[in-house]
Amino acid sequence: MKKTFGGPAIFLDRADINTDEIIPAKYLTEVTKEALKPHCLEDLRLEGFDPKGEELKRARVIVTRANFGCGSSREHAPWVFEVNDIHTVIAESYARIFRQNMFNCGMLAIELPAAEIQRLFDLEEAAAGKVEIEVHLLEQQLVARGNGRQDLKGRNGTPRCSLVAVVFMQR
Repeated sequence: MKKTFGGPAIFLDRADINTDEIIPAKYLTEVTKEALKPHCLEDLRLEGFDPKGEELKRARVIVTRANFGCGSSREHAPWVFEVNDIHTVIAESYARIFRQNMFNCGMLAIELPAAEIQRLFDLEEAAAGKVEIEVHLLEQQLVARGNGRQDLKGRNGTPRCSLVAVVFMQR
């Protein structure tokens, strides 16, 4: 079992990103997961976001707002992240089936309170979009690194997040 997840993060600043935006329905007939790879988030429309850009290609973590993965229940949504080496999504909340599909694929769907999500977005802004996030399962810790200072906040966890500490570091 993988014990550490993470890497460069991409920030999608919108709630209710649905499965049609994660992987458009026209690709659901593909017979391999690998065939989904170039279509990750291709229908997502966010200012400054390029689904074919280098930022998404480098990303190993997605940070977003509430109700991520809503819409149609399709296992292709986590698959497209899996084949793009994105194994961690951090959000305020998830559509129930999407979250379960993430776990079924051995991926992390971490729920954090809105205030913690906002702290990650604030770090991303301060670090000019260059944030790395690591999740250490054994230590039950999430570490976010940007430019500048370090901040460690202990947590009691939330019902769907077993992490007991969230670390914000600016290099």
